[in-house]
Amino acid sequence: MLEIRDLHASVADKPILKGLNLTVNPGEVHAIMGPNGSGKSTLANVLSGRDNYEITGGEALFEGNSLAEMEPEERAQAGLFLAFQYPVEIPGVSNMEFLKAALESVRGAQGKEEWDSVTLLRQARAACKQVNLDASFLKRGVNEGFSGGEKKRNEIMQMMLMEPKLALLDETDSGLDIDALQVVAKGVNSLRSPERGIVLVTHYQRLLDYIVPDFVHVLYNGQIIKSGGKELALELEQKGYGWLTGEEESA
Repeated sequence: MLEIRDLHASVADKPILKGLNLTVNPGEVHAIMGPNGSGKSTLANVLSGRDNYEITGGEALFEGNSLAEMEPEERAQAGLFLAFQYPVEIPGVSNMEFLKAALESVRGAQGKEEWDSVTLLRQARAACKQVNLDASFLKRGVNEGFSGGEKKRNEIMQMMLMEPKLALLDETDSGLDIDALQVVAKGVNSLRSPERGIVLVTHYQRLLDYIVPDFVHVLYNGQIIKSGGKELALELEQKGYGWLTGEEESA
């Protein structure tokens, strides 16, 4: 589903990714971990096509197609979804209007039947319930006045409705208390499927207590320096990253 080969990428002309390799197959959940500044969020932003993030070498293929040659909306229409670390507010645009426009674009591009307004409202309310968001949030501006946890749950609600082929979650657990973390994890786990790949970018092992990954990768200085199973995350929790990077971690 996702094949990354010797990927180099820059942010505002500063090299961040420096030869990254990663393969994600349908049905797999991959966790990307690593110290601050290692390139974790850059990877998610490069794959989704965010402005100022430029691929300068290597390639990233999504179902055999080069992401570098696709506009961000084309990537979304092909089935790629990014849950932001810091979801932005869109004043004046209600959650419902936002969802309607996004779903019409994506479902239309994928040849799926368009939902009528009754079906959309029913599906949106059901998704809200799954992530403990009151249905009144559908009428509010996108993320406008939402708490940190509400913004993250709103992202997962959007993902449930979009049903992406590949979901990229950029530090979705940051800033969440344990109750919100469990709700978000439950929503993500409900989307696990033999047809869907999930990439979790996270700084903390605690998320992986609730979303158990098939693979854990350690990203450092723009490269994946170690891969393993879920037990690698526990080892990182105990030892930190210094034993892998050759650097002593400061207290």
